[in-house]
Amino acid sequence: MNFERSEDQTLLVESTRRMVEGRIAPILNSNDPDKPLSKADMIRIFGVLAEEGLTAPRLPTSAGGSGMAMLDYGMVYEQLPPVIAISLLSHEVSTARIFAESTDDQRRRLIPDLIAGKKICCTGSTEPDTGSDPRGIKTRVSESEGSLVINGRKMWITNGSISDLAVVTCVSEGADGKKPGMKRVAVERAKSPYQAAEIPTIGLCQGHLSELIFDDCRVPIENALGETGDAARVLTLTWNINRPLMGLSAVHLAQRALDAAIEYAGVRKQFGQVIGGMQLVQERLADIATAIETSRLLCYRALDAADRGGRNNGLSAMAKRYATNACLRAVSLAMEIHGAMGISRELGLEQLYRDARMLLVPDGTNEILALMIGRELTGLDAFRPPKAH
Repeated sequence: MNFERSEDQTLLVESTRRMVEGRIAPILNSNDPDKPLSKADMIRIFGVLAEEGLTAPRLPTSAGGSGMAMLDYGMVYEQLPPVIAISLLSHEVSTARIFAESTDDQRRRLIPDLIAGKKICCTGSTEPDTGSDPRGIKTRVSESEGSLVINGRKMWITNGSISDLAVVTCVSEGADGKKPGMKRVAVERAKSPYQAAEIPTIGLCQGHLSELIFDDCRVPIENALGETGDAARVLTLTWNINRPLMGLSAVHLAQRALDAAIEYAGVRKQFGQVIGGMQLVQERLADIATAIETSRLLCYRALDAADRGGRNNGLSAMAKRYATNACLRAVSLAMEIHGAMGISRELGLEQLYRDARMLLVPDGTNEILALMIGRELTGLDAFRPPKAH
């Protein structure tokens, strides 16, 4: 088992860091850290990501994607500012879902502008009353006069307010004798307008977390994706990669906090010496570094398992749950090392902490993830009681 990056992986990581420093960070830094970026700025950023082949890493090169190994993607993803990484994740996984469930005609119509970063995509699955259990979805889709009609609300949708296209998970009404079931629809906003409202949050404030409202939203019938019943399977496959990626965003934040703490510990003096020479400060630095290293390796292992085609439901859940918890604690320890400066807005560690706290929720809360891990260990499903015989 080789834990060293290959030469190609090292070059990939270094190239991504240069891209962030030279082309993405200046856009973020020139905007208010507490307000969502404009659609124009996000399109600029997606153009940069498209040049690097990051808008469709899961698609094969034959379809215009970059066909990346997910482990390589994870190493790149870790270098991105989390507010951009999560926006990218919503976009590229939505693109991958369209590709997985579309006809050749749908792919020709919908995917090229998404890969080029000219349009931004999102997925609408969660709802006001439905989060981890997709079988509770209430948004309905029906057929009427040759069109699909969608009614319902979606909550906590990354990219929702800036989206040009939404992949919406609905429940079909079972017309023509068909059984009701989950169905995905690609909703092009210019042709089928839907409402979107920003949701203010504790962190990742330059991002776009939204509520989407579909009120008799009429969609061309040719925008129906896949077959009824496929949606749950596709969701599971994508979640198993999304979760360790989310964990690597937590690693990114903790690494930044560690770098700041090491620098501060080398210059801040108390009791006649720099605090970096004090035992408790060194213990905290050791704990932060250990949290980062273990989190990174666990996320990498989950992505490698996905590349190998093995079952990684439990491992994926474990990677996100461990990394987000460990790295949130790591950022908190870095704040402690900085003393009063650690809680100042000027220093920026409090923003890292707020951003890290956001990562515990998407793609499965820690409580749900714990039950997934338990199910893998015991073979028993804690989500629902066993059926009576």
